[in-house]
Amino acid sequence: MSINRKAAKPAHKRTTKTGQIRIIGGQHRGRKLPVHDIEGLRPTTDRVKETVFNWLMMDIRDAQVLDCFAGAGSLGFEAQSRFAKQVTLIELEPKAAQQLRDNAALLDMLNVSVQQGDALSLLTQPSSAAYDIAFIDPPFNKGLANKCAQALEENGWLADDALVYVEVEANNADFTAPDNWQLRKEKRAGQAWGRLYQRM
Repeated sequence: MSINRKAAKPAHKRTTKTGQIRIIGGQHRGRKLPVHDIEGLRPTTDRVKETVFNWLMMDIRDAQVLDCFAGAGSLGFEAQSRFAKQVTLIELEPKAAQQLRDNAALLDMLNVSVQQGDALSLLTQPSSAAYDIAFIDPPFNKGLANKCAQALEENGWLADDALVYVEVEANNADFTAPDNWQLRKEKRAGQAWGRLYQRM
């Protein structure tokens, strides 16, 4: 048993290492927030955030926002900083979810809520709120984007004219938006495609 404990220590150190994300606009512009170094966590870059929030510039204020795979919270915290009315973050990994709560408290973001759990399981439940903006930025190579989009559409999570940002692998030819989602913008950034849809 002592051998196993010794072997576990280096892995523990790796998972508790912290990095940072930066809020690039709005009321918290320039603030940096700690992020755990967790396997599979892929924080949205400043460059991509700038593109996404330029696309959403006229729609983010007072919006109800849902981040389905929050991770480090780059998109959700950016939305809050730009005066979204309410931001809901869903994150599967417990340590990452706790970091999201800690970072929201650090900046006194009272309108940010964090749900720790599996996004697809949560989204198959009927929603009591209709979100104006949703972010679908799942871990790559797991086929999650299609299932998430369908769950949002089928279970009442989206407002009538909601905007949905989807980020998938650049080589992913399999993502198919629901029939009533119209593509508004798209851009490739490195190994990812970012697409903005509007629900019609």
